[in-house]
Amino acid sequence: KARDSLRVFYTVMKDQDQYIKFVFMTGVSKFSKMNLFSGLNNLQDITTMKKYSTICGYTHNDIQTTFKQHLEDVNLEKLKEWYNGYNYFGDPVYNPYDILLFLSNDCEYKNYWWGTGNPRFLIEKLKTSHYNIPQLENIVTNDETLNSFDIEHIDLVALLWQTGYLTFDKKVEKRDQIFYKLKVPNKEIQSSLNELFLKYLTNQNVEIIQYQDDIYDDITLDIKNLENTLHSLFASIPYNNYVKNELAHYEGYYATVVYTYLVSLGYPCIAEDVTNKGRIDLTIKLPKRIVIIEFKVDIKEKALKQIKEKKYYEKYEDDGREIFIVGICFSSREKNINEFEWEKIK
Repeated sequence: KARDSLRVFYTVMKDQDQYIKFVFMTGVSKFSKMNLFSGLNNLQDITTMKKYSTICGYTHNDIQTTFKQHLEDVNLEKLKEWYNGYNYFGDPVYNPYDILLFLSNDCEYKNYWWGTGNPRFLIEKLKTSHYNIPQLENIVTNDETLNSFDIEHIDLVALLWQTGYLTFDKKVEKRDQIFYKLKVPNKEIQSSLNELFLKYLTNQNVEIIQYQDDIYDDITLDIKNLENTLHSLFASIPYNNYVKNELAHYEGYYATVVYTYLVSLGYPCIAEDVTNKGRIDLTIKLPKRIVIIEFKVDIKEKALKQIKEKKYYEKYEDDGREIFIVGICFSSREKNINEFEWEKIK
């Protein structure tokens, strides 16, 4: 009913275009397959046009000049890491509302994005998807996917991009076509996604903080304790979560839970880390150590053995940090870890 009303409204606008000098429309999603704009078909989409790349955000130059007097004691590089990063092929921009909330909250770093809306639609979409969450940092897509919004078949990648959870990283030209590599914009959005995914994947709430603390201590101080922490984590996931959650039947579910917890700690994590011998399932870069993890589900092949045979660790031997390799095997029947091995590379 709402769409029909809007369609009539746009038709009237088009009939009166001799009186209209300029119209600017913005919103979350484009209903391109629903004939919403059939009555106003002379619109130009400026989303990916470089000359309009900063029209809806503050640039870092804006922060350094216009906001200078308000940010005198603020570490601008940290501010950029938290809130900058939206890219439309010009200068990257900050979400303007984040900056205003940051200033009104005495320049306190926190997740303002999460408080500006409830992404229930994303959770509902995840319930019907088998999407591999760690792949979010490696998405390559095209205009057709990003510009589509069929209410009956919403593409998860398009939805994440249209709602600001993903942004452009770069353009890739191949086969005489333009493709886009996407990325998570900044630390704040990564935090929002982690919050969303952890609650959805595990049906946990207050336990999340405790497990984050335990995993942080294990991964930075004593890796041998990580097995007990992860075993306890998976044992605490309610059984009905596996029944109601389609993703829980997906082979990558267990690795995704571990990945999401690790990323939530704030350290750089690389999923599908490419080497000359293959792909590392997950690499975590800590200040003093690098941790390489291989996951297996219901496979007898040793995860740690694969790391050693393919010498995944050689990629980081000249890094200067100590290297730990970890193999984790899961049993879908037990819904938990059934093998955990680790070594320190000398």
